[in-house]
Amino acid sequence: MSTPRTTAAAPAVGHSLKHLAFHLLTPLLMCLGMALAYQGAFHQPEPHHLKVAVVGVTPEARALAGAVQSGAGDALDVSTLPDRAAAEQGLLDRDLVGAFLPDASHPELLVAKANSDTSAMAAEKVFQRVTAQQGVPLAVTDLTTPSEGDPTGQGLFFLLVALSIGSYGSVAVIGAAGAALAMRIRVLVGVGVSLAVSVIGILTAGPVFHVVDHDLAGIWALGWLYSAGVIGIGIGLHTFLKRWTTLAMMVLFVMLNFTSSGGVYRPELQNGFFAGLHSFWAGAGFLEGARSLLYFDGGAGFGGHLLTLVLWLAAAGVLVVGAARYERRGRAVASSAVGAGAAEGGGGTAGWVGSAGSAGAAGVARAADSSPGEGPGVEEEMEESAVAI
Repeated sequence: MSTPRTTAAAPAVGHSLKHLAFHLLTPLLMCLGMALAYQGAFHQPEPHHLKVAVVGVTPEARALAGAVQSGAGDALDVSTLPDRAAAEQGLLDRDLVGAFLPDASHPELLVAKANSDTSAMAAEKVFQRVTAQQGVPLAVTDLTTPSEGDPTGQGLFFLLVALSIGSYGSVAVIGAAGAALAMRIRVLVGVGVSLAVSVIGILTAGPVFHVVDHDLAGIWALGWLYSAGVIGIGIGLHTFLKRWTTLAMMVLFVMLNFTSSGGVYRPELQNGFFAGLHSFWAGAGFLEGARSLLYFDGGAGFGGHLLTLVLWLAAAGVLVVGAARYERRGRAVASSAVGAGAAEGGGGTAGWVGSAGSAGAAGVARAADSSPGEGPGVEEEMEESAVAI
């Protein structure tokens, strides 16, 4: 005897599949975004106005600079400098990528690899072709000394990655699990989390792996400023975007952030889009500020990078204030709706209306706090955050 099939099973499966497909949009969009961002930023690194100099005041030095510029076109910006001291200063100010000292038997290239190892390698290739025509080897002198635990100069970029993941990964938790808390409490929690993230970052980069071997307090402060800005922006965005906040944070602080930070290639080796982002994006502000502090004695544009982080934190403050006002308006609308319902009920049903009104207020508040057609639970939103990480 067979069991009769119910007609309710098919609609239930269809609804579940639609629900699953809707939530799969986030990882698929992340996949598309990461592919476009990373391949767009890194797939074809070529020099664009790479700043190099030829040292010398002789006609021969000027002729060499002109020949290199003519052969390279827009790939290089070639200048001449009077002496070695001026060349070293240009490199330590991070205005130059390489400075070539021509010599018939011992030509030398000055670089500052802590500024960017990949850019220094690009400059080295340029002048290796020059010395190859002369039939002599090129000596390369690095004016910077890498940290004990960071011989390649990439450690600060990985610190940026750790700070970013700790920061944007916390946003979904604060927004979803802390949704019932007042905005000011969520902001205070965010400040505390950013402090914890920055402490974890500096402890691992400093005493554990020795990527940062001095100026620990300064690098930690930059990390806290950066993390607080990221978390603040996330808390503010969550009020408006809800479950899409994770994707938005991925776009802002992974796809566009890591690719434009200068950690792999600085702007002189990237296309105009990512090179332009580098001038004001948060990740570049932290990474270039940390490089200037750690390897260039707090000079080389440190103030500008610090200002970048301060402006991002200010933007987070504006967004949080706007989100708080938006939430207050939503609660006011919900209260007005409940009050109107209670007034219409009247008479002996006042007790029943009061009870129903309380339930209605909760329902309206939940509806105001969710986008139409979404309404994910805390677990769903936190799961999507885990996918993002």
